[in-house]
Amino acid sequence: MKNTLKFAILACASLIGTSHGHAQQVDSTTYFKIKELQENVKREFAPDRRTKIVAIQKADVPQNIYILETTEKDAKFVLEQKTKEISANIQVQLLPDASVDGKTVGVIRLSVANMRTFPDNSAELTSQVLLGTQVDLLQKKSGEYRVRTPDGYIAWVPASSIAVMDQAEADKWRQSDKLIYTTEFGRSYSEPTEKSQRVSDLVYGDILKLTGQKGGFYEIAYPDGRKGYIKKSEGLTLKNWLDTRNPTADHIIASAKSMLGLPYLWGGTSVKGVDCSGFTKTSFFMNGFVIPRDASQQVLAGEKIDILDSEGHFDPEKALKNLKPADLLFFAAGKNSNPNARVTHVALYIGNGTFIHAAGLVRINSMLKDAADYDDFQTRTVVAARRYLGAKDSAIQKIAESNYYINK
Repeated sequence: MKNTLKFAILACASLIGTSHGHAQQVDSTTYFKIKELQENVKREFAPDRRTKIVAIQKADVPQNIYILETTEKDAKFVLEQKTKEISANIQVQLLPDASVDGKTVGVIRLSVANMRTFPDNSAELTSQVLLGTQVDLLQKKSGEYRVRTPDGYIAWVPASSIAVMDQAEADKWRQSDKLIYTTEFGRSYSEPTEKSQRVSDLVYGDILKLTGQKGGFYEIAYPDGRKGYIKKSEGLTLKNWLDTRNPTADHIIASAKSMLGLPYLWGGTSVKGVDCSGFTKTSFFMNGFVIPRDASQQVLAGEKIDILDSEGHFDPEKALKNLKPADLLFFAAGKNSNPNARVTHVALYIGNGTFIHAAGLVRINSMLKDAADYDDFQTRTVVAARRYLGAKDSAIQKIAESNYYINK
């Protein structure tokens, strides 16, 4: 009797185990179907995840529940149609989603806000965004916002770095008179005197509301309502600054040289520290342009300059002939890299074979073998060059024409 009961229990347990294993297998198969669909739609509508999103936000395989998210309306439509063919509880969400509670506009409230790959302070620093810059709020999670910047870059920023606004508040901010901070580093004061308490630090490119003047100071307001004063010698009205932007090669190179000696910072795009593409981005920003964030994105914009030989390798003589000051040089890692290798570095060409770039610190090097500062050049391979000045490319935006900075 005991053995019969024992065998019955074992048989039942085996059946349950088999059923559970079968369910897991079915669920796993469903997940891989959804994953394959997501990857296919991503390749079509969001090939660069830095600027567009098609992703699986949540996958509860045992419960057969899945949430897909995207920033692209066309991708949402395709996902909704295709997921009808899959037997599972699938939701497709268009960003911004409900987590932002209808408030889809934010303005940066710190001198420099750090952007990270995930909503965690320990996540990789991927970019930065300056005070007064308007961003799109796409999602909120773990006390951080997923934002999209004027150059289209998407990453996570702490909620404490952002003044969240509804559309009316955002319109009021855009329509207000603005001041841009034009000194490399500085501060605002609680009273119109340098002896008063600091309100915050400031860096070049920070934008604040201009509310008045007192003596040698501008009276300003932050996006979050804080008040302060800035010395007149350290700022310009945003209108005057935009009117005086004259993006010539000389001016862009002068802006670049003003950052000589700044430390290299992975993800840095401010005078607190720059990476290679953050440096070129800041050089153009100082002259009234918003350009793509990363080197691998910057190489896709502008006018192509011929600097390679018939086999696709760097030709110094052709480069010296065809390059102009303020052109961008793009590199792949390793001296013997394939010319079609992934771009990992960018520099700004100065002229006469020299270029300025952020590598350890912002410095000047040469592509000429006999030059004293040639040494760094031989550790990389030049794979492309682009000209931004004069190029008609939607990826190269004038700040004066951007809804993120001015009221149009």
